Amino acid sequence: MSFLDHLEELRWHLIRSFTAIFIIACVVFVYIKPIYDHLLIVHLDGNFVTYQFFCESFQLIGVESDFCSLTFDDKLVNIDVTGQFTMAIWTALILGLIFSFPYIIYELWRFIAPGLSPKERGKSRWFIFLASLLFFIGLLFSYYVIMPMSSYFFYNFKITDQIKNTIIAQSHISLLTNTLLGVSLVFELPLVIYFLSKLGLITPAFLRKYRKHALVVVLILAAIITPPDVASQVVVAIPIMILYQIGIVISKRVEKNLKKKLKNG
Repeated sequence: MSFLDHLEELRWHLIRSFTAIFIIACVVFVYIKPIYDHLLIVHLDGNFVTYQFFCESFQLIGVESDFCSLTFDDKLVNIDVTGQFTMAIWTALILGLIFSFPYIIYELWRFIAPGLSPKERGKSRWFIFLASLLFFIGLLFSYYVIMPMSSYFFYNFKITDQIKNTIIAQSHISLLTNTLLGVSLVFELPLVIYFLSKLGLITPAFLRKYRKHALVVVLILAAIITPPDVASQVVVAIPIMILYQIGIVISKRVEKNLKKKLKNG
């Protein structure tokens, strides 16, 4: 295929991907009210499953916790005439992107697959499943762990009682969508390491050398998105470091296979 033919093929893959996002976004928009009521603003309910879990966990070890009597001040507010309508459209598009992620990965694979050998094409089929699995694990982790912690901290943090927090709805939804997308993409770390290792850009030795540096970066990120206590930061940092360690194992295996191919000539 010529360069222009490749561009034409890519254009159709992009069109199909955006069509999938648009269709799912339309469905989300139709059911936007129950989605908001039962999914998107439930972190502002003191009875949310995560808060109850932390409450019961602390009680088991005999430690008092604010999670057992957690309350949030007032409702979210909207100060723009078109604010709620715009927010509904934006939310629908973001959720459309999230839920169509497996199909987008499939379209990406279909674009790349013709350039692979039959053997490579067969081995690469796992990419769609693993990419989607890691993405949705990250989605669940951010929804049930990081977002509740962030809500707990930011909504209850006060410099002084003389300042009253009045939270704009758009701000809460922005925090939610950025957290869901950001963490879900971070969970793709093992696949990123795999492809960088295949390209020879990183090695297991490089990853092991900078493991301590990576831990510091992860802890800093955890401190930003969670309450400023050691327990919360560790809860967030542990799965990311596990993924980093998995990436080292993957990189080591890739390096071993590449050396074996070079040796066999």
